[in-house]
Amino acid sequence: MRVLGIDPGLTRCGVGVVEGVPGRPCKLIGYYVVYTEPDDDISLRLLHLDRSLGELVAEHKPDSVAVERVFSQHNVRTVMGTAQASAVGVLAGARAGLPVETYTPSEVKAAVTGSGQAGKAQVTAMVTRLLSLDAPPKPADAADALALAICHIWRGGTRARIQAAAVAAARKGVRKR
Repeated sequence: MRVLGIDPGLTRCGVGVVEGVPGRPCKLIGYYVVYTEPDDDISLRLLHLDRSLGELVAEHKPDSVAVERVFSQHNVRTVMGTAQASAVGVLAGARAGLPVETYTPSEVKAAVTGSGQAGKAQVTAMVTRLLSLDAPPKPADAADALALAICHIWRGGTRARIQAAAVAAARKGVRKR
């Protein structure tokens, strides 16, 4: 499975592409950071992000897209930009007809480090180790995007099977409890 992970951000949006199967080592395909200028109009920033993510999806042809779920922050301005970038990432996958999953930061940290409380340095160190890289991916936005892709490969398959079973059960008239 090839996954394009997106660590949403309006100024810096990390993108990582990884291939793998659950329970096996993953392979790095590539990583990127899409930058926008903070002084530019929001519409131009979002358009640049949309075009860039669309190009990366077209170039790498992932099987699915994993996006970090926006969580509440004290700085409303920051969370708004992150939420807008996240929506653009979700749309990039949907526009290409791909399944899109979102993960909380703690889900991603737990998947790659074993602890949902891990710090950025721990996540970067584990991504470097898991992908057998010579050097840590920089900036941290790229490492976070790669962690999202790894998380989806390792956990997304299970999620998809559970959802498929729920849909099949609903079609057969079995109720959820």
